[in-house]
Amino acid sequence: MPQNQLSLRPITQSEHSSFLQGLPGVSFLQRPEWAKVKGGWGSESLGWFQKEELVGAALVLHRAAPVIGHTLAYLPDGPVINWENHSTKDVLAPMIAHFRKRKVFLVRMSPGLMRNTWSANDARKALSGGEHQLIPELAVAQHGTQAEALAAELAAAGWTKQEVSEDFAAGQPEFVARIPLIDAQGQQRDLDGVLAQFASTARNETRKGARGPLEIQVGTAADMERFHALYRETADRNEFSGRPSSYFTTMITELNAAVPGSCTLYFAVHEGRDLASAIRVRSGNLAWYVYGASSSAERKLFAPKALVHRMITDSIDEGCIYLDQGGVSATLDKAHHLSGLTHFKTSMGCDIVQTLGEWDLPLNKPLAWGFNKYMARRERG
Repeated sequence: MPQNQLSLRPITQSEHSSFLQGLPGVSFLQRPEWAKVKGGWGSESLGWFQKEELVGAALVLHRAAPVIGHTLAYLPDGPVINWENHSTKDVLAPMIAHFRKRKVFLVRMSPGLMRNTWSANDARKALSGGEHQLIPELAVAQHGTQAEALAAELAAAGWTKQEVSEDFAAGQPEFVARIPLIDAQGQQRDLDGVLAQFASTARNETRKGARGPLEIQVGTAADMERFHALYRETADRNEFSGRPSSYFTTMITELNAAVPGSCTLYFAVHEGRDLASAIRVRSGNLAWYVYGASSSAERKLFAPKALVHRMITDSIDEGCIYLDQGGVSATLDKAHHLSGLTHFKTSMGCDIVQTLGEWDLPLNKPLAWGFNKYMARRERG
């Protein structure tokens, strides 16, 4: 084997977890325990080796196509490997060969790299100004050269991704909202420094919620029905179907069993009544606000914002570099139905980050074509 060539083989969950231990910047979607949360998917852990040294790993989720026995192989926010140390071909060639043997008809991969970042303030101004259609039209605050190079290499190798549009596509969003907890020099901000990035109204409401009469409680898996009661109320109010309580119970149980304290359940309580609840996940120096729910009662106590205040405080104490608040549309059109979500999240101090997005490589083109047609019909309803 040439000096820098990589080999690939399945690894155990223990090997996978040991490799990730202590690594910064690893998404919780790439931790092997996440497979236990994702019902209906098969999974495997893969390892890249340089000679005998494990230098990369990936959680791969497999969705079987009916009858034919072939699978979609999905790597959310992965693989976890230093792309600067290894050529794209050396990383991907053994993985593709492995998937061909496993009868994979389509590989979907979303390497967890930052491509571009726009500041919360600039995005808010652009939404108000109405002079731009899409976020990529704005001046970039930070650019990821490594992600840009990898995108070019993937495209040259036949991988494809969806074009930037105003609407959400299936899968992980390409544009996400993140509250930065470090400054431009990489130094940890204090709480006041983080809140300074908020719009003035949101900052005042967040501080009011934090110093008000609310009691912030940290729950356990045994409290999940409390969360789910608020979650069902939120789902009914906002007209979405939601997930069963068992999904959230499995999430907090499995994530905390693997990495104690990595999944936290919060409640904002007033006079014995739950007004808001949230679930935060931490992996290394990254944190995510993954689910939230609230009551329509006592809105002027700003219970959801009080929970964001607590999540920011905890994330700073744990040395996290951002608190991710989920996906947003790329739209800057005030008339678009998703623009309000972007406005709300940027008012809460979230920069808009364009990730590398999800890239597809068909290994069986007829099956991949049929799958994509089916997904397109399902999205249209």
